[in-house]
Amino acid sequence: MAGHKNIHVAMYPWFAFGHLTSFLHLANKLAQRGHRISFFLPQKTKPKFEPFNHHPDLITFIPVNVPEVDGLPPGAETTNDVNFSLHSLLMTAMDLTKPVIEEYLQDLKPHFVFFDFTYWLPEVSGRLGIKAVLYCTISPATVGYLMSPERNLLEKSRTGDDLTKPPASFPPSSIKLRAHEARTLAATAENEYGSGITFMERQMLSFNGSDVISFKTCREMEGPFCQYVEKQFGKPVILAGPVVPEPPDSVLDEHIAEFLDGFEPGTVVFCAFGSECILAKDQFQELVLGLELTGLPFLAALKAPIGAETIESALPEGFSERTKGRGWVYGSWIQQQLILKHPSVGCFVTHCGSGSLSEAMVKECQLVLLPYAGDQIINARLMGGDLKVGVEVEKGEEDGLFTRDGVWKAVKAVTDDDSEIAKEVRRNHTKWREFLSSDKLEDSYIDSFIQNLHALLD
Repeated sequence: MAGHKNIHVAMYPWFAFGHLTSFLHLANKLAQRGHRISFFLPQKTKPKFEPFNHHPDLITFIPVNVPEVDGLPPGAETTNDVNFSLHSLLMTAMDLTKPVIEEYLQDLKPHFVFFDFTYWLPEVSGRLGIKAVLYCTISPATVGYLMSPERNLLEKSRTGDDLTKPPASFPPSSIKLRAHEARTLAATAENEYGSGITFMERQMLSFNGSDVISFKTCREMEGPFCQYVEKQFGKPVILAGPVVPEPPDSVLDEHIAEFLDGFEPGTVVFCAFGSECILAKDQFQELVLGLELTGLPFLAALKAPIGAETIESALPEGFSERTKGRGWVYGSWIQQQLILKHPSVGCFVTHCGSGSLSEAMVKECQLVLLPYAGDQIINARLMGGDLKVGVEVEKGEEDGLFTRDGVWKAVKAVTDDDSEIAKEVRRNHTKWREFLSSDKLEDSYIDSFIQNLHALLD
């Protein structure tokens, strides 16, 4: 099994697009080097991911039927199909696939199974002689800050106060949480998240059960956090490197290309908040009014806010008339990677999802950080504070709300050529972009990643 033979990896990510996509990016990198992947994903979601499978001869999609669960809408398969309050039911449905997945693994006999939220997989794979790799779609900084065993999470409930500061031996960093963020994250961790266990219990069982923990990052960016996680959990941490996604084969939709082509290079503000972020109506309006205030052309890809049927019905009065020809709020799925590399895009206002940040870090646009929830908050502090590659939008210390002025100020800070902040973030972003875009970097990380997997089989 060991040596330089090709390995066979099964993958079972949480049924959320960000997780499925992140796992598929890694699958493509492994398949590129001749390794075989059996990729479990929901039945109806399979066609959506087929265009992103660059090695169909080596990556086999295995469709999984999502079991019916009381309260889960019929046909719901991913977090994209349900609102956040129903995510725990979808998780319960995934837990119910345990016998099916076990049968598949028994038949496929892979060397490894990569997983994240299905905490029961290490126990199943252990019985079958398969190594369980917890592949984290969140950063080591997030895991270390929020889930460190040093916080004794399973012995006592966390309070918001606990989380405003990092754990005692956390590496030196500018990462800390504001009162409102700490309260929300502490409450989320204690919420039931499928099969009667809390989100935090699910995470800790996954970390403690795995044979190895893996992240999509580089030592050069997050080395101290990786060492901290390795020490705290007492098991190997292996890094896959930046796992920069392959550029899509598709071309930009004609109507979007036409809009962007109408502006000078580097002048358009692109704002995108991912497929699952749904803002409250007042925050949605503050965001688009902030974009209007910049005076720059903008394209915003946002979901209709809570309680609104359509984007149009939620826009502030007179907004469409005032921004006609230079501003566009777009409510459908958007080709983010292609938009980010369009020459007219000069600024990216992002919710700081890890997928969006990895795409943006290898592009030339400047970053405005507007985290929405969970690990996005830690990502924003890491990018804005430690690496200084972007500017975070100010929010109220207690209520966590941002204003149109806050959005305008952050965009102005990174787009004003004379501003010292703009010069600093541009200099830092250029340094990291050049570093992350190097073919040798990615190759060396993926080759080392594979060597580490082989070592686990010896």
